[in-house]
Amino acid sequence: MSKLVPPHGGKGLVCCLLHGNELNAEQEKAKGLKKIQISARAKGDVIMMGIGGFSPLSGFMTKADWKGVCEKFQMADGTFWPVPVTLDCTKTDADGIKAGDEIALENDGVIYATMKVSEKYELTEADKKWECEKVFKGEGEESADDKFWKIAMEDHPGVKMVMAQKAFNLAGTVKVLSEGEYPEKYKGVYLTPAEVRAMFDERGWADVAALQLRNPMHRSHEFLAKIAIEVCDGVLIHSLIGNLKKGDIPANVRVKAIDCLVEHYFVKDNVIQAGYPLDMRYAGPREALLHATFRQNYGVNKMIIGRDHAGVGDFYGLFEAQTIFDKIPTDLAEGKALKCMPLKIDWTFYCKKCDGMASLRTCPHSKEDRVILSGTKLRKALSEGAEIVDHFGRDEVLVILKEYYQGLTEKVEVKMQGAASGAVMK
Repeated sequence: MSKLVPPHGGKGLVCCLLHGNELNAEQEKAKGLKKIQISARAKGDVIMMGIGGFSPLSGFMTKADWKGVCEKFQMADGTFWPVPVTLDCTKTDADGIKAGDEIALENDGVIYATMKVSEKYELTEADKKWECEKVFKGEGEESADDKFWKIAMEDHPGVKMVMAQKAFNLAGTVKVLSEGEYPEKYKGVYLTPAEVRAMFDERGWADVAALQLRNPMHRSHEFLAKIAIEVCDGVLIHSLIGNLKKGDIPANVRVKAIDCLVEHYFVKDNVIQAGYPLDMRYAGPREALLHATFRQNYGVNKMIIGRDHAGVGDFYGLFEAQTIFDKIPTDLAEGKALKCMPLKIDWTFYCKKCDGMASLRTCPHSKEDRVILSGTKLRKALSEGAEIVDHFGRDEVLVILKEYYQGLTEKVEVKMQGAASGAVMK
């Protein structure tokens, strides 16, 4: 009998991926269906529906779902959900589609799913702006009313993504036909919720924390994971292996770096490394909630939330991704509330006077004594060939990252935000 937290939504793992004869028949049928070209983001969403990562979702959201999620963190049936999962299409495609139609969802020549359309609805420019203000606008300096729209269209990849969406959304259930490149490209790292749960059960874990990563692990990440290991049965180091923004370090390099760190600096029985196939939305606090929601489906009941989780620029408050968990609806019907709770950890760093890793809760010294650690700061230094300060990362990991940057032919400017530089630390 599993001791793990149940999947989100009260329906068990809802897996839309077909197998065997059913898959073969649907693939054949898909050849004759109208094909809709989907974005990389939608491709990741489809795969997550396929493997049960987005349970209880079995398709793309209706307008009522979209509105409820943006406005009050709930789908139309009352289930907690923090960010819209929608499928856009052009007006030309939408004109030829009606409720009840079946279509094929294609990306880069691969049909990832078929979908039975239940609703077609327009999203105006005003609707998209409203979504952005609800989902991406935070409490940081760049989210101030007089700054947000001046800055976001240039510097916020999530806002740019939503505003670039096509004019119509299609809602409906999906039958997933492909997991894309992930099973082969990331063999042993790309794991489904069922596979991860089985690994937890085999180890007898009940209390499991997840560390979200989109950067290689530096010393702060390592410290966060080890804090969680001390108070939980184990930790899932869970890396995004979908698309990131330009200038971020690709998944294969990050996986190699994490493997190296786990090999040399962790007790392997207490940690599992895995990857999941989503694109980053850079929604800060809302994305922290999304990370907790789908981690619950992987069997995780605690989400490690540190400084500026899933943030970009200075759009979000330093610990807004922690406090948002205190603002979500909890008095919901059985199974519909979020059960994966935050493990809130203060700003962490290396302190020279403490002679070790510390946080604002444990270190009494000044910021001049501290080595401020952040993925953005590390990427900026590596991209510019600058010296990496002592205690920033493990030497074995830095060798891997320097080798990657030395092989780049095109350099991308990395913008520093206040939190990453340490400028806002008192």
